Amino acid sequence: MADASLIETARDRVSRFTESNGFQNFILIVIGANAAVLGLETSKGVMDAYGAWLIALDQIALAIFVAEIGAKLFAQRLRFFLDPWNVFDFIIVSIALLPTGDGLAVLRALRVLRAFRLISMVPKMRVVVQAFLKAIPGMSSIMLLMILVFYVFGVMATNFFGPEFPGWFGDVGASLYSLFQIMTLESWSMGIVRPVMETHPYAWAFFIPFILVTTFAVLNLFIAVVVNSMQEVHEAEEHGHEAHIEIMTELKALREELAALRRERSGGD
Repeated sequence: MADASLIETARDRVSRFTESNGFQNFILIVIGANAAVLGLETSKGVMDAYGAWLIALDQIALAIFVAEIGAKLFAQRLRFFLDPWNVFDFIIVSIALLPTGDGLAVLRALRVLRAFRLISMVPKMRVVVQAFLKAIPGMSSIMLLMILVFYVFGVMATNFFGPEFPGWFGDVGASLYSLFQIMTLESWSMGIVRPVMETHPYAWAFFIPFILVTTFAVLNLFIAVVVNSMQEVHEAEEHGHEAHIEIMTELKALREELAALRRERSGGD
């Protein structure tokens, strides 16, 4: 029983330590520094001059991350995996522990994924990610609308301009890629539309409505859905904070009532 009590006390202390502001800020600094080190490792000149130091710093950062995850697992046990952000951190750190030999260059490049841990450490960034994930169901309908618009315009563009411009509109696949370039407004006028208009003077009547529908209408719907989702997440957080304050206020009032009852009882005795 004494050993179990000591272990539980140790778990509580480790839990408070890992959740303290000082420790969280320290991990943020380590993540930022490690991201900078991984970026410097891509420079041949820097690696030639300071390669050993950079590799050592990278290993130290990885050791700190492993120790952090280990401490949280010790303190929270299986409850650790109930938090999606803990699972995210666990996966990122686990990827960093995979061997990175000469035949595993892809895994070596994936080490920079550790920088994504900033998302789980910074509350404001977590809100943005949560809002984006919450917006996915609403965005799916808009995505289907976008696919439908692209397909219809792609088939039309292939029929209209395919014979004269097979490189851009020779088949549906090429047309969809060209229309995507036009939607992004990347060299859409001088690169595609004006050359097409030299053969088809009224081609502007096809491309301009496509740009208006996709670039200015449908994409703004994506933005509107994400912004609305962020607002809902923010309101939910505010409501949760207010509920927490209300609960703490009630607990304080209950403690005061209990203390008053105890004083009355002791006075009566």
